[in-house]
Amino acid sequence: EVQLVESGGGLVQAGGSLRLSCAASGFTFGDYAIGWFRQAPGKEREGVSCISRTMFGKIYSTYYLDSVKGRFTISSDNAKKTVYLQMNSLKSEDTAVYYCALKRGVTHSDYVGEYDYWGQGTQVTVSS
Repeated sequence: EVQLVESGGGLVQAGGSLRLSCAASGFTFGDYAIGWFRQAPGKEREGVSCISRTMFGKIYSTYYLDSVKGRFTISSDNAKKTVYLQMNSLKSEDTAVYYCALKRGVTHSDYVGEYDYWGQGTQVTVSS
């Protein structure tokens, strides 16, 4: 059974930092991509960042939403099948539930429908 477990959310003041983690387990396909999405109340879920790896373990690509470029950094530990999202200079508009999701293949995507497995989400609240 494929499982994705997010952690690291919380309440932080504007300008602060948080580090989200997504631990994936139970999947056997070689090429994969893990994306971070967020959903604020009353808004659609949007892709924030994505990282993909080949079956040989090399990072194939990374992606960032324009509004988080320069502030968020995605990284991964392939051995642990864990992806991290370091979020710096947080703004009130970053407040949302953050989800990680897993898809087959190395092409990154910010389209919700391309992801097969989802975590339960973790709340990030940035106070201004």
